[in-house]
Amino acid sequence: MARRVSIHMPGFSHRNPIPAASRIGPHLYSGVLTGRDARSGEMADGLDAQMANVFAHIRALMAAAGGSTDDIVKLTFWLADADDRDALNREWLAMFPDASSRPARQAMAATLGGGALVHCDVVAILDD
Repeated sequence: MARRVSIHMPGFSHRNPIPAASRIGPHLYSGVLTGRDARSGEMADGLDAQMANVFAHIRALMAAAGGSTDDIVKLTFWLADADDRDALNREWLAMFPDASSRPARQAMAATLGGGALVHCDVVAILDD
């Protein structure tokens, strides 16, 4: 078995020849997760819908990698409007309701293409 393992997710792919994430041992790093709808492949309308899709992709990624959201160490978000965090915080609190057991999070402003209002990447440590 290769030391590095590519993680692919049903209904999610990049335009370029890259996996959704890569794992070496217990360490998992994702590429960018976007607000595209997993069924249609289209970018969802509005930040609320895109953020819901991003968090659905996070769950799907962790399941595809053999883990859960409890294994996430850090999430980084790039937002078209860094001051608009209501949708992010709503999804964040739904996924991580326990204030004593949340991953680190960073959110910053970015210029995003293709109608995207949010991008996210995941760092997780999984059981071997």
